[in-house]
Amino acid sequence: MKCLVTGADGFIGSNLSLELEKAGHTVIALSHSGRNAKNLEGFKGTAPRGDIRTFDYDSLGKLDAIFHQAAITDTTVMDEELMYSVNVTAFEKILDFARRTGCPKVVYASSAATYGKGSVPMKEDQVPAPANIYGKSKVVMDKAAREFNKKHPEVSIVGLRYFNVYGPREYHKNKSASMVYQLYSQISSGKPPRVFKWGEQYRDIIYVKDVVKANLCAYTFRGSDIFNVGTAIPTSFNKTIEILNGLLKSNKPTDYFDNPYDFFQEATLADMKLSNNKLKFSPDFPPEKGIADYVKILKQPNP
Repeated sequence: MKCLVTGADGFIGSNLSLELEKAGHTVIALSHSGRNAKNLEGFKGTAPRGDIRTFDYDSLGKLDAIFHQAAITDTTVMDEELMYSVNVTAFEKILDFARRTGCPKVVYASSAATYGKGSVPMKEDQVPAPANIYGKSKVVMDKAAREFNKKHPEVSIVGLRYFNVYGPREYHKNKSASMVYQLYSQISSGKPPRVFKWGEQYRDIIYVKDVVKANLCAYTFRGSDIFNVGTAIPTSFNKTIEILNGLLKSNKPTDYFDNPYDFFQEATLADMKLSNNKLKFSPDFPPEKGIADYVKILKQPNP
């Protein structure tokens, strides 16, 4: 398979690019600026740089698949025009490139942010309720994918609604990094873990290795659809702290503080029935196993 990965030096894009290459595929790893080049250390394929809105995709020739991971994911970005140009308009350009050149498969990163504060467990067919511009842009992406597929069914388009992803190569995300990474950083440096009162908020946390697996399942899936990518296991912040404390042999009391955000999601949880039954995807790393694997990597000299 000859494939393109966009956002290739990002968190998920880098893990996916390296795994695809490891499996023997020809990978073109497109990144915006290369500022996260460390994430692609060891990658041997072609790694062009460019803005996904203006990149000359025709220069790549015919592809067997496109894994579109690039996006503005920072939920604090308030520039709606910028958000939509990167997350929606660039995606539409990629879909058109696939159609024109006969690329049969496009897998793209949607998001659980499309559900916002919706009821849990969150199902693919429930009415979207995004709580921010980022979530709204992903709702529009999903709509664009469906409308495009109705006109051009020869292109298989699979959207993956990632829940709360954690794992190797997220270091560059800083404050946007997963709670697993942030709490690990606090505890491993001897500080008490800090979370909003009283730590019983929960997330469906999914290990990045399982997200890569979901992308591979999407590639082999025949047809077009949108699927949740989570574990269907609610993991509270307190539970995450408990797991990390056990792995790091720490017992500092948790520092609970008031939540200043009225838009904060108290819970995320994926309904995984459709993914399990139709996409044939199920995660290999439940939270305790995934966090343990991640901690081993983080303890290495150059994680």
